[in-house]
Amino acid sequence: MNIDTAAVELNAEREKLLHQLAELGADEQGELTGDVDYGEGFADAAAATAERSEVLGIVENLMKALHDVDGALKHVAAGTYGTCELCGKEIGAARLEFRPTSTRCVDCKAQTE
Repeated sequence: MNIDTAAVELNAEREKLLHQLAELGADEQGELTGDVDYGEGFADAAAATAERSEVLGIVENLMKALHDVDGALKHVAAGTYGTCELCGKEIGAARLEFRPTSTRCVDCKAQTE
């Protein structure tokens, strides 16, 4: 994957994540804005609390993904996209195709787990 294609795909993924956050009533920082109406069915406090907890969990996962995308975009801007942050070797094209936000080659990733 060339760097221009990666940048386009990463920006598209970023927009998708921001859209998903907005649908859940969260802003770009992951804070709930209160813009989501859970309807009259959630008048019960326990049900509302459970729903809010579920939404917070999803928002947390989306924020992690957004953080990874933003990190990859920083590497694109710095000209280091596709280079392992630990060993400095090139990250394989197949790995970047599968996970465009990768910052480590397969060998270094395996060693850190």
